[in-house]
Amino acid sequence: QVQLIESGGGLEQAGGSLRLSCAASGRTFSSYAMGWFRQAPGKEREFVSGISWSGGSTYYADSVKGRFTISRDNAKNMVYLQMNSLKPEDTAVYYCAASERGGVRVKTWEYLYWGQGTQVTVSS
Repeated sequence: QVQLIESGGGLEQAGGSLRLSCAASGRTFSSYAMGWFRQAPGKEREFVSGISWSGGSTYYADSVKGRFTISRDNAKNMVYLQMNSLKPEDTAVYYCAASERGGVRVKTWEYLYWGQGTQVTVSS
C-alpha cells in the first residue's frame, strides 16, 4: 500500500513558476514508477510527466516539454514537479500517482495509487 500526498499548488501568474511535491509512504517506494497527471474542469485526466523507479528515465507530454521537470528522491520518498513558464492552460488539479511497474508509464490505468490532488491556477 502506498499513500500519496501532494503539495505546492497555488495561484501564479503566467510566466511564473511553481514546484509541486508528492510525499509517499511505504517501504517499497523506490521500486515504483511515479507520474504526474492533471485534470482541468470538464476535461479528462491527462498525463503530464513520468519517471522510472531509479529516476534514470523521464517522459513528458508535448504540452509541457521544456517547461516542466520531474525528479525524485528515493531516500526521502519524494517526487517533484518543477513547473516553469506557466501558462493559463496549465490550470488544473494536479495528481501524483504510483505504478507498481518500474519503467515510465503514461496511461492512467497503469497507475495503482493516486493522491488527492493539488490545485494549480495560472492567471493571464
